[in-house]
Amino acid sequence: MWIVLPALITVHVIVCILLGIIVMMQRPKSEGLGAAFGSGMTENIFGAQTTNVLTRLTVWLGSAFFAITLILAIIYARSGTVPSSIRKELMESSKKAPAAAVAPSALPAAAAPSVVPSASPATQP
Repeated sequence: MWIVLPALITVHVIVCILLGIIVMMQRPKSEGLGAAFGSGMTENIFGAQTTNVLTRLTVWLGSAFFAITLILAIIYARSGTVPSSIRKELMESSKKAPAAAVAPSALPAAAAPSVVPSASPATQP
């Protein structure tokens, strides 16, 4: 499992970079950032149906992005369920604590807290 995580992160970064490039290559109706790559470049590479190819590639890369993100989240969540040494120590000490506690009825009468009624201001002269 230790080799899968770096490989997935590498693929995830590559998908992110490609997705960013493909989105910037798409030509919006207002000719925004897509015009920076030149209008003829994408038509020469993909042909006359540039919009369809880039849209499909965007959908595939977006789907891959979400799938890889979900897989990475599951892997990280499962790796976090392994108890650490501190968690093990806390669990052991919490199991020992109830056995060492003394029941309140077992306390001697002298150790029991006594309640002394205080004089109320209305009863004082």
